[in-house]
Amino acid sequence: MTDSPTALDLPLVDPLPEATQKYFDICAEKLGLVPNVLRAYAFDIDKLNAFTALYNDLMLGQSNLTKLEREMIAVAVSSCNKCYYCLVAHGAAVRQLSGDPILGEQIMMNWRVAKLDTRQHAMLSFATKLTERTAEIEEPDRQTLRDVGFSDRDIWDIASVAGFFNMTNRVASASEMKPNDEYHAQAR
Repeated sequence: MTDSPTALDLPLVDPLPEATQKYFDICAEKLGLVPNVLRAYAFDIDKLNAFTALYNDLMLGQSNLTKLEREMIAVAVSSCNKCYYCLVAHGAAVRQLSGDPILGEQIMMNWRVAKLDTRQHAMLSFATKLTERTAEIEEPDRQTLRDVGFSDRDIWDIASVAGFFNMTNRVASASEMKPNDEYHAQAR
């Protein structure tokens, strides 16, 4: 793993702390790879730990949003931002979790053409409006989500996932983060 995950000269801490190396080993075992986003943050273990803690909480933690719905938000937001890294990595996750490679491609290109239920459509509409026109979010936008069954906690989770990916999209784009080649072929 000597190739750099970004265009920046920020080498991984060497050697990695034991806990970090164990986490990377678990990733390699479970995913078949160490995601380049983790390698990118590994120049500063405190930043890596902060990133992984928030990511794991938002994307894997307790929520009424399914893992698929959270990944759909990640892809829809990343599509607005044209974030190559996140579109490739999280597009693969949508394909895998949905079992539908077409859905993954549709959400990457234009989520509005995907066959989504009313709830998912409202969720992605809110997440993309939050991304593209954040100052225009108003009570009717939140009420639309409530009307299709989202609780106020769910709205918080939708906004938090969208907000997280808006931040990470910008870091990934600024650093020219490179997606792992393996993502391209996953769940096709």
